[in-house]
Amino acid sequence: MGKLFGGTLGFVFGGPLGMIAGLAFGHMFDKAGTVGQTQGSSFHASQDQTQMLFFVGAFSMLARIATVDGTVTASERQKVLEFIRRDLRLGYQEEEAALRVFDAAITGAGTFEQFASQFYQNFSHAPNILQLMLDIFYRVAAADGMVSSAEETMIRRAATIFNIPSAFVDALYRNYGGYATATERSYAILNLTPQATDEEVKRAYRKMSIEFHPDTLAAKGMGEEFLNHATEKFREIQGAYESIKRERGIK
Repeated sequence: MGKLFGGTLGFVFGGPLGMIAGLAFGHMFDKAGTVGQTQGSSFHASQDQTQMLFFVGAFSMLARIATVDGTVTASERQKVLEFIRRDLRLGYQEEEAALRVFDAAITGAGTFEQFASQFYQNFSHAPNILQLMLDIFYRVAAADGMVSSAEETMIRRAATIFNIPSAFVDALYRNYGGYATATERSYAILNLTPQATDEEVKRAYRKMSIEFHPDTLAAKGMGEEFLNHATEKFREIQGAYESIKRERGIK
């Protein structure tokens, strides 16, 4: 599967996400055997492993959100497909891999809470990645124009498992589903309210522009396939700050 599986074909990372990976790519792992060892590498690839776990975890959790009402409708599957093509801009092989994971998670064992807990265990050192994962959940959930109460409940469950403050989740919700004006959305993107001081606005922008820079996220283990989304989020943060600066006359 190209770079995504470059150094990891003999690797299964265990737990519920390992079971999903086995369902989705078991034949590939079996065929690969001990590829990693024969190439003289003991996974120089810890980064490859981490990126693959991110990839499998993300699409497994999205599958559970899509089935929160018990079934996957055509429109829900289309939302995920649009996210893959429009936001992530994956190539054919990566798109096929994403849908393999999505379908394996729908039919396989494991709960959303189990997927989220294993994801947290591996990315607890990178709260910015966990926050961006919540952003992805909301973006897909809101793709049809609204976030359902069942989707909202599940996303907030993930936030609790990820140990993300409720204020951050509230801001995400306002950004994707509950804001009334473009100005309110700009503040929500920076995890602020319009009552924030100029200094708080500057501080929030500095913090988020570092935490959500694509290079920062890549260094912490976010898969390359998701960096297009990370870049879009980074630009969104910059645009929100510029909008608030103009409105307030901040220099």
